[in-house]
This record gives sequence, C-alpha cells and structure tokens, in this order.
Amino acid sequence: MNYMGLGLGKTGITKAHVTGFVVGVGVAATGYYVYMKNKDNIDGFLAQHGVVVPKAKEQDLAQLTLEELLLRKEHIEDLIAEREMEAGEETVVSEG
Repeated sequence: MNYMGLGLGKTGITKAHVTGFVVGVGVAATGYYVYMKNKDNIDGFLAQHGVVVPKAKEQDLAQLTLEELLLRKEHIEDLIAEREMEAGEETVVSEG
C-alpha cells in the first residue's frame, strides 16, 4: 500500500491513522477556539471546582517580589542577547 506517497506497506501508516490524525487536529483546534472565545467563563467554572488557571499575561509587575522581578530581568536579558547574536550573524552572512 502506497498511501499518499508514504510507501510504508502493511505495517506502516494506514488510511485509518491519517484519518484519525486529521480528525484529532480538527477537534483540538475546535476545542481551542471554543475555549478562547469563552475563556473567562471556563476559567471561572474551573476555579469554582478547585482548578486554578494561571494568568501570567495579566500579572501586575508591581505585585511581584524582588526575586521574581530579578528572574524576569535575567530572562529578558538572555532573550536580548540571543536576538543580538542572531542579528550579528545575519549581518556577517549578508556581508560575505
């Protein structure tokens, strides 16, 4: 069986595997869409049942401890250094 050019034969990927994968991706995407559309309601429901969903994006920096602020600062400095290195590599590649 050479399904979609995979050529993996009898013991390889079958049409059922591919169908299952496509259906799974569709269900996951639909679930994510519904969650994002009703995020506040779902998070409230989960909180009522003891499941706390962290809200990292909404955290007020003024409420963080000194240690938490320093950790964020280190992380941001690392990201800046990585971006600067990437930009430097791109400049060297374009010059050559």
